[in-house]
Amino acid sequence: MSVKLEGMPTNIATADTFTGKKVIDREGIEYGKVKHIHINQDTLAVSGVTIHQGFNKDFFLSEDYIDKFSEETLLLSRPPVRTGIPVTDIDRHKIGKVKRLHRNPDTNELESIEVSDGLMHSKILSKSEIWGVGEKVILRMTKEEFKSLE
Repeated sequence: MSVKLEGMPTNIATADTFTGKKVIDREGIEYGKVKHIHINQDTLAVSGVTIHQGFNKDFFLSEDYIDKFSEETLLLSRPPVRTGIPVTDIDRHKIGKVKRLHRNPDTNELESIEVSDGLMHSKILSKSEIWGVGEKVILRMTKEEFKSLE
């Protein structure tokens, strides 16, 4: 439990007050709970958070996903793409699941996703092929167009 010290500004809080808070987006989809707050060692600004979704299901969100912390939740500015979530086509037909995320090593920005459509088959799609993200990833193509990709 954190304690407000005398003379401490009102808009400052300790990082441990945020751990355990629920993480939700603007549509009310819950993504887990805050496990860690990551601080940039040079600027001392928040650089991101680790979200805990359950047994061995943690993922990192950079600061550009964070809208604000409220008393009980971390509010996200946009929904994140995560591994293991379903992928559908533009007509909501199931294609597979997100197997892997490919990020730019310098900026940590998402560049592409690897979609598994079976035990042995997967295809890499540019982030421009993503139409929407929420509880599922919706692609800008039909299932037939996905199957015809190399």
